Amino acid sequence: MPLTFDSISHGTIAFGFFNIDSDMLLLDQYFFFSTEFCENISKITERKNEDLNIYLQAYQISSPEDIGDLMGAIHGIHYKGFIGEVYARFPFPKKPEEFKQRSDGTKNRTVVEDIITKYADPAQISITVDEQRQEIDIGVYRFSRNSFQELIKYVCLGGYPRWEDGVKPDYVLDMKEKIEQNHRGLFEGIIF
Repeated sequence: MPLTFDSISHGTIAFGFFNIDSDMLLLDQYFFFSTEFCENISKITERKNEDLNIYLQAYQISSPEDIGDLMGAIHGIHYKGFIGEVYARFPFPKKPEEFKQRSDGTKNRTVVEDIITKYADPAQISITVDEQRQEIDIGVYRFSRNSFQELIKYVCLGGYPRWEDGVKPDYVLDMKEKIEQNHRGLFEGIIF
């Protein structure tokens, strides 16, 4: 379930997993896979205190109708737009205790990609690190160090429902390990 996070550029915005059977994240109107997000975070840890500009494979959906109605899809009453189609394919669990982010969500990537390409074309969005200001841009969204760390911690935890059985995917463990080995700059003071 996406949660709200503070950005410098756009105020409070939504970020997070939106379906437990997929490893896709949404960042307001951007959609991208958590595998690529984590790989890019790992690249940021490897730089030597310099500014950095890298790219994230994403999809941008500007129209709210094309994004869909998350709460309507969760409740099984409104399957419109991208999110609606994902929920039609991977419905919300009937038992509340089954609401856990699945660590094997990457297995459904092809299905989710097939759905999102009906609503958006793939695009490269830049991730720009401003080391002096301790800020990061992800596409058009700018975050402070603290807000950026909150995004990372959210992914490490498996979002709002948490990882099923507490099992994090390997790509998340790899990112976490690289952050713990390179506790500087944007990652200084992060506590998992």
